Amino acid sequence: MSNTYKDLQNSHPCFGGYKNNAGRIHLPVSPGCNIACKFCDRSINDVEERPGVTSKVLKPEESVDILKKALDICPDIKVAGIAGPGDTLATDNALQTFKIIKEKFPDLIKCMSTNGLLLNERAQDVIDVGIDTLTVTVNAVDPEIESKLNDYIIYHGKKIEGVEGAKILIENQLEGIRKVAAAGVTIKVNTVLVPEINGDHIEEIAKTVKEAGATIYNIIPLIPQHKLKDCKPPRCLDIDGARTKASKYIDVFRHCQRCRADAVGVPGVSEFGDQIYQRRLNTKETFSHG
Repeated sequence: MSNTYKDLQNSHPCFGGYKNNAGRIHLPVSPGCNIACKFCDRSINDVEERPGVTSKVLKPEESVDILKKALDICPDIKVAGIAGPGDTLATDNALQTFKIIKEKFPDLIKCMSTNGLLLNERAQDVIDVGIDTLTVTVNAVDPEIESKLNDYIIYHGKKIEGVEGAKILIENQLEGIRKVAAAGVTIKVNTVLVPEINGDHIEEIAKTVKEAGATIYNIIPLIPQHKLKDCKPPRCLDIDGARTKASKYIDVFRHCQRCRADAVGVPGVSEFGDQIYQRRLNTKETFSHG
């Protein structure tokens, strides 16, 4: 890979925080998901600032005009990312889009996020399309704990619930990370911190993903919604404690802005999503899982 971890700290907002003043664009091309996280409420709307939300879903070929427009408005954009609103490997849309970016915008860093269910079997596809950095959301490495965060998975057309589904998910995540990391791709792992469920498990996750090949770890505080709407979000003390435990094993990122799936601009500095995607919806239309 041409972009090392050090390079990314200077050119990617999810690695260098505010100090690099680098911009990113998220292309919302992935409509469907294959796992049912209990905290996830994917939505089409213009008003919420959180992951899983977009004002529209694009087709891969629409990304060219969007990128041209975005780069004209915000030349600081160095990263083209795909983070939803569904999973990037649940359909071929994200990989098709990255092929287009590789050909027409070769200087942009290609950044992809996935839940990792299909990462093991699609690792070579990810490598071949030239992804520079891959984010995998790993919320537990113990199936019993994962089953409290995820109702079921849709795996090769089958709905697999509970611990059985969680076991498949975790195995595929870790094996996929090993394969992609071995090819030189920089791996970031996200974990949604739900204190009463995985709060005492963060250290084990950090240790395990580091051993699998991850380079940096991002702990995201729960937004209470969907089936975990009654769970208490982590306090600053909880987040700081989790980061301290994780940092014994892996570099910890501390500036996450929990971006929308159609975010555009420099995080914390500028936001051009309204102009690029012409957001005009004010209603909230919720995706179904699967």
